[in-house]
Amino acid sequence: MIEIIVGTNRRNSASGILAQWLCAEYNQLSVEAQVMDLVDLPPETFSPDAYKEKPQQVIKFTERVLRAKGLVMVIPEYNGSMPGSLKHFIDLLPFPESFENRPVCYVGLAAGQFGALRPVEHLMQVFGYRNAHNYPARVFIPYSFKIIDSDRGVTDDAVANRLRQQAKGFIEYCNLLGSAE
Repeated sequence: MIEIIVGTNRRNSASGILAQWLCAEYNQLSVEAQVMDLVDLPPETFSPDAYKEKPQQVIKFTERVLRAKGLVMVIPEYNGSMPGSLKHFIDLLPFPESFENRPVCYVGLAAGQFGALRPVEHLMQVFGYRNAHNYPARVFIPYSFKIIDSDRGVTDDAVANRLRQQAKGFIEYCNLLGSAE
């Protein structure tokens, strides 16, 4: 199972729309995939007590991460970095097993011209520290508001093709690492 993680807890986000589109693409490639949307985390996830006593939804998400054969991170840019909700979620996951030797793929999207380059590189450092296998073929989507549509998904053919190529490569990468089904 490939888990496609929406890197924000913002409702109706472009990241969520893109994650659903990606999930359909992985499924078309005969790979079981599902979307994990941080919008589904309850407010108590962000309580200082969540580190000690995990909310039930965090536990469910944790189990999904631990079962995943690969993770696809869909990361919007918030103030030059990843959203705080994503970093907090990562911090709640068990160490080291959540990311140890797990393949991770990255898609960045932003309203600006750099397509979330900084947040993706920052997140790659975090996952590298946690001994994940960072898939090197990243996709950056600048001016995402122009090409991500709530009804049609990705509307730019060149971006859609880059995402499809990335998905095919990531599946091969997972297979080479012995983690894909």
